Amino acid sequence: MTAHILVVDDDPVQRRLLKNAVERHGHSCHLAENGRIALEFLRRNRAQFNAVVLDLMMPELDGLGFLDAANELGLNIPIIVQTGQGSIETVVQAMRAGAFDFVVKPVSPERIAASIANALKLDQKETKTRTVRKGRNGPIGFADIVSASPDMLRVIDLAERAAHSGIPVVLEGESGVGKEMVARAIQSGSDRSGKPFITVNCGAIPHNLVESILFGHEKGAFTGAIDRHTGKFVEADGGTLFLDEIGDLPLDVQVKLLRAVQQGEIETVGSSKTHKVDVRLISATNKDLIEEVRAGRFREDLYYRLNVFPITIPALRRRKEDIPHLARVFTERFSAEQKLDRNLTLNAGALALLTAYDWPGNIRQLENSIFRAVVLASGDELTEDDFPQIAAQLPEFRTEELRAIAVEMQEPSSVGSGRADEAGLYGERSDTAAHHIPLHVPDNVIVSTDDTGDVRKLADVEEELIRFALKFYRGQMSQVARKLGIGRSTLYRKLKDYGIDPDNPLREAA
Repeated sequence: MTAHILVVDDDPVQRRLLKNAVERHGHSCHLAENGRIALEFLRRNRAQFNAVVLDLMMPELDGLGFLDAANELGLNIPIIVQTGQGSIETVVQAMRAGAFDFVVKPVSPERIAASIANALKLDQKETKTRTVRKGRNGPIGFADIVSASPDMLRVIDLAERAAHSGIPVVLEGESGVGKEMVARAIQSGSDRSGKPFITVNCGAIPHNLVESILFGHEKGAFTGAIDRHTGKFVEADGGTLFLDEIGDLPLDVQVKLLRAVQQGEIETVGSSKTHKVDVRLISATNKDLIEEVRAGRFREDLYYRLNVFPITIPALRRRKEDIPHLARVFTERFSAEQKLDRNLTLNAGALALLTAYDWPGNIRQLENSIFRAVVLASGDELTEDDFPQIAAQLPEFRTEELRAIAVEMQEPSSVGSGRADEAGLYGERSDTAAHHIPLHVPDNVIVSTDDTGDVRKLADVEEELIRFALKFYRGQMSQVARKLGIGRSTLYRKLKDYGIDPDNPLREAA
């Protein structure tokens, strides 16, 4: 289907690149050099356009202003915003204002095409139907991996190449990033598709049973072995064996695994005979295996045998572009699985909240959060209130709570009580402030007035807050930027402007 896409960007070079990318995929492209002109286009013929690609930084009317105006006009068109690196706070604002998706500059033609394709599916039902039909435990292919991130698209490209060969693959990444799903997609895309896919979590098996579970045992091989047991290697014969958390394998079992990888044969516990197995081995770990080798916890020869084709899967906080897509897919899937009598959606505030959060548990944590929200939902859409545990960790989404704290802190305090008064904390002029009653102010309070009772300059307060944050978080720049609600690039610029040495924030940088 040919769609009409409106590209809004003040950079003529970027407009031309986006136009080529849109038209390459069979769509019709319309151009506007700023938000004001784009709004005029939409006012005259809003039914003409199927999606908007919007730059956030523009003269006359910027992207956020355009989103606000579009909401006032009641424009129900998917809007994809473009943002620079390190500006996630602006992205969150855009998501709250109703943006459908965001892309990070420089954006590839494939990335913008994928985002437009997702936007065009907004009012279609194919995705929902496919989600209902495919069970959670059904065959998984590369098309089932939901991603819009360039880093993740590179992972998919590498995994597709790995699928065409039989060499061992190691999937690296934090827990919950989707290593098993990538492994299943490799199996599905290989000539072993349809053959057994056997999963073993090496970290969840008692060490004294690992060898038996992997290679099997004969009857009477050890105390309690009352029957002969077929190991996972035999179960996976002809297919794929996925060894999750392989860094937890005991050293004595690593020796047998090395033999299985090198010679394609295993020895059952309690038997002196070996037999051949044809197994594609895919391993996964959340550890740095080379560090495990240096520490003597992982065999170096096994490491080089397994690490032929390493693929590192980035954490979800490194590919925030994927969060809106994953959230929508999980909401659709769980709504169908729970057989709800309504089609649940995520509102703009909920998408902004989920995008702002860093997800230490990665996709698994996001999936569980959405499942909980869907099960407990009472309305037709999920809002910020349906994710209280996430909102509790993001102060900007706790308006009422922060207001209550502010009221409590404004209560009058006695001298030496350890609590700043209204004038000292909020810069409000009062009779007591004019006479400047001395108070004991804790060293973690940023005082808003000077010795004369006048409000301090904003730059002085900001500099003091940055210095305190650097000291409080021991110079961890990512955490400092996140807690201050700014991007790392913005933080580094402010350090330079104020002459702050991040290693010693209490003195000026040289």
